[in-house]
Amino acid sequence: MNYGQCLDYLQQILASGVKFGLENVRTVLEALGQPHEKYPSILVAGTNGKGSVCAMLASVLFNHGFRVGLYTSPHLIRVEERIKVGDDPIPTQAFCRQLTFLRDVVDGLVAERKLESTPTYFEMLTCLAFLYFKRRNVDIAVLEVGMGGRLDATNVVTPLVSVISSVSRDHEEFLGRTLGQIAFEKAGIIKPAVPVVCGVSRGRTYEVIRKKARELNAPLLRVFDEAAGFQARRVSKGYRFSYRLGGQNFVYTPSLAGGHQGRNAAVVIAVASVLNRTWKRLEKNKIIQGIRRTRWPGRLETVSHQPLVILDGAHNEEGARALREYVRDFLPRPLTLVFGIMRDKRIKKVARLLFPLAKVIFLTSFPYKRAASPEEIRAEARGIGKEATLEPDARKAIRRALELTPPSGAVLVTGSLFLVGEAKRHFPEWP
Repeated sequence: MNYGQCLDYLQQILASGVKFGLENVRTVLEALGQPHEKYPSILVAGTNGKGSVCAMLASVLFNHGFRVGLYTSPHLIRVEERIKVGDDPIPTQAFCRQLTFLRDVVDGLVAERKLESTPTYFEMLTCLAFLYFKRRNVDIAVLEVGMGGRLDATNVVTPLVSVISSVSRDHEEFLGRTLGQIAFEKAGIIKPAVPVVCGVSRGRTYEVIRKKARELNAPLLRVFDEAAGFQARRVSKGYRFSYRLGGQNFVYTPSLAGGHQGRNAAVVIAVASVLNRTWKRLEKNKIIQGIRRTRWPGRLETVSHQPLVILDGAHNEEGARALREYVRDFLPRPLTLVFGIMRDKRIKKVARLLFPLAKVIFLTSFPYKRAASPEEIRAEARGIGKEATLEPDARKAIRRALELTPPSGAVLVTGSLFLVGEAKRHFPEWP
């Protein structure tokens, strides 16, 4: 298949929707010779922060000279972004070649009735990533769970360490209506005797994770326990963090903006400490350098100045709280907000956190079947007391925001990584 045919094929699969379960992936991987077992891996779940943790982990390991595979989702512009070795996304030619091969294998399994149907979009890309990492002879793979954990396609691996970055409300129609149910799904990545690094520090969610780890005799490292010396200090343009673990004190400033990234980096340091004991020796200075050098687009990403333009994928309450804190502390005024979100999110609660920060608000949308229309957002956010302009075309909404905002002000584009992707796609002059 050429690239256009590959995208069409994936789009056809995407229409089948979400399907949980590991049977399809296991069947395909067996036919491929179990490529995911040819290298060690790290598996990262969490409601928020898991992508940033994965990016920082990959940077830390790359900084030690390892050939690192990185699998994340979603992508911003091109699907190849999801599968990287080192800093490089899978080349388009290799992507097409691998997907064509994978399609033929899957078609054969369906014909032999070993598969009832073609795997889902995410399952196919997960298998493709495993296969590509094997063919590139990676030393280690860092894998971001797509949704939940227990029944996610990535959960076929037995990792060196399982990581749970955070637990909060999101994807409730799939993962459960209570935090305990959501934590149970996240804890499903815990494996017998495999160490667990947990960024959740207290409450019902932590107890669910602790219970699962105990049942499976999995050593549990609670990143932010009472003995952990995590501190954040304001500096002129951000924060400086310190984290004490195992008798060592790490002082660091992540390249990724926001106080929440200091906590994500502490999770990374904790994972590195486990790998240092169970896998390969990792050096303190190289860990800090890796955190400082991480690049992760769409997360408080500055793409332009005068006015300052920030892109962020905050799409739930936890993400919106972290974003609000950063906006209050560091963004100039006046602030213009360009906001688009999925209709299955807690729109009113996210809007209550973000809308009061802005002088001008544009409600927009993006080409995705679950995207809320500007009218739906306005209806959900009614009662907040902020007037908003409806502009369904994201490109026009951003252009209007730029025209209205003085050079000394700021434009914030947020609500979904899909909206961030639209912004980056339509404004290629942005870095």
